[in-house]
Amino acid sequence: MLYVIGEVRGVTYLDNIMYVVCWRSSTIRLYNTDTLSPLDVVIDVTGMKLPLDIVVCRNDRQLYVAERYCIWRVSVDDHSYVKWMKTEFNVWSLSMTSRRLLVTSYQPPTVRQYSTTNKQLLCVVKLPQDVWDVYQAVETTHGTFVVCHHGTLQEKLQYAVSELLGFCHILQH
Repeated sequence: MLYVIGEVRGVTYLDNIMYVVCWRSSTIRLYNTDTLSPLDVVIDVTGMKLPLDIVVCRNDRQLYVAERYCIWRVSVDDHSYVKWMKTEFNVWSLSMTSRRLLVTSYQPPTVRQYSTTNKQLLCVVKLPQDVWDVYQAVETTHGTFVVCHHGTLQEKLQYAVSELLGFCHILQH
């Protein structure tokens, strides 16, 4: 059994290493996925204070860490890092499909898709009008988006998971 001391906000893995971020910590903790034992190495991301989520891009071997108004990119190979993107919205969670990073904003409730190769905004998912909080989103293999949210047509306080079909507006470049 694995015990992590701290308020875990995100977990991801690549190869046989699990990467964990905790609230109010500037470090990414590393664990062996076979034994669940902590590795002697941690990645200290100077300047990161309140990580909210973490994902990995298997193609470029980069970790992406969400913080309130920015996203950090951290190399799993040499542990170098950069404040990859500053945002004007409150980042809440991340998910990854190939080289596309899906970013949710709790308030205002939005889902945005970015290219990890050039930070280009690829898509903004149009949410139904009754949605007033978005917690998590993933892109499916057939190009739709599954979104965990608060607020439905039937009840403002109801939690729901919805698949959004055809609500994605592709931006012109």
